[in-house]
Amino acid sequence: MNDQLPGRDLSRTKPLFARALTTLQQFLHVEAVSGVVLLVAAAAALLWVNSPFAQSYHDLWNLPVPLRLGEFTFERSLHFWINDALMTVFFLVVGLEIRRESYEGALSRFDQAILPVLAACGGVVVPALIYLSFNAAAGRDQGWAIPTATDIAFAVGVLALLGKSIPGNIRVFLLALAIIDDIIAVLIIALFYAGGLDPGGFAVAAFGVLMALGFQRCGFGSAYAYVVPAFIVWAGFLMAGVHPTLAGVVLGLITPVRSANPEIGPPVIRVETALHPWVAYGIMPIFALANAGVSFKGMDLAGGAQFVTLGVALALCVGKPIGVIGATWLAVRTGWCRLAPGVTWDGICLIGLLAGIGFTMSIFIAMLAFTDDRLLDAAKLGVLFGSLISVTLGLGWGAEYAQRRRREIGD
Repeated sequence: MNDQLPGRDLSRTKPLFARALTTLQQFLHVEAVSGVVLLVAAAAALLWVNSPFAQSYHDLWNLPVPLRLGEFTFERSLHFWINDALMTVFFLVVGLEIRRESYEGALSRFDQAILPVLAACGGVVVPALIYLSFNAAAGRDQGWAIPTATDIAFAVGVLALLGKSIPGNIRVFLLALAIIDDIIAVLIIALFYAGGLDPGGFAVAAFGVLMALGFQRCGFGSAYAYVVPAFIVWAGFLMAGVHPTLAGVVLGLITPVRSANPEIGPPVIRVETALHPWVAYGIMPIFALANAGVSFKGMDLAGGAQFVTLGVALALCVGKPIGVIGATWLAVRTGWCRLAPGVTWDGICLIGLLAGIGFTMSIFIAMLAFTDDRLLDAAKLGVLFGSLISVTLGLGWGAEYAQRRRREIGD
């Protein structure tokens, strides 16, 4: 009789465990929670870097972390491994979502898919012009590209805070726009702030892509089989002088959307589902903690530096929405493009406001644009202010939009 007791207890435990596991899985897939985690991590970084323990913040992210393969050693800072390696997984998930939507979703039609491209171009040109209107003077004009890039991780995280009332196609539009935005930013860096691109690196990346496609053709279903080609693509982009995280986008875009075995689902969906909680609750908060630390100590905004701050901030929170919304309206008005199902002009306004969140790429460009620490600090302050204003406006507009959507659905 006693031998039956454990089994009886186990039978009672199994349903409880199953319910707990289901609840945990639902929690992990609620993007609104991930948005809160992301913003908490960003706030923690700001508090940390402006506290008496600020030096420990910088020491942590500058900690050298070596990668050893036999006799080969590749050593970079912890900050590099987070921004240039770990974030590749985030971009992979972004690429997978774009791939899925381009196959049977909001980007499956050309007149819908080209719209984020035109919107991104408007969101690059207008902010640059606004910045230059305040900073045409020699020296300060080098920062014209700082407000041209959208921070995908933060923009998507803020959008997630608004919950499921926001149509999925708006998220897809924002993702596509932000990716194109970053590609344009990378090209700007290569053409105006770097010594050029290395063709040899692109050849290495192309070899990695061909290897991945070959594995697909041979029917390799295990994700582990693609680690080596993924690393080759990443290393190739790094060698070429392109931000290596774009390797994730490339690999996501070539992931199959059909499955040889219908019972297990398409690879593009399986991989995205598996990686989503890791990205939402691990990679993105770590990224925020490592990059949101902007120190206010010792800033000197005299001698024209104040115009750098003003120009960057206004270009992000005003120029980005005007550029994105204006280019979208013009493209739809002329009949070149059309909005995807579920995407309204209220939604386009929300996308435009969230596109003003610059942060990482903007700060990265600022570090390339200015050798003067005073101007660099001023630019970082402008990025922070412009991004915070964009977050506030985006959340305010988005909350009102989500409320209207819920009323419409309820009616």
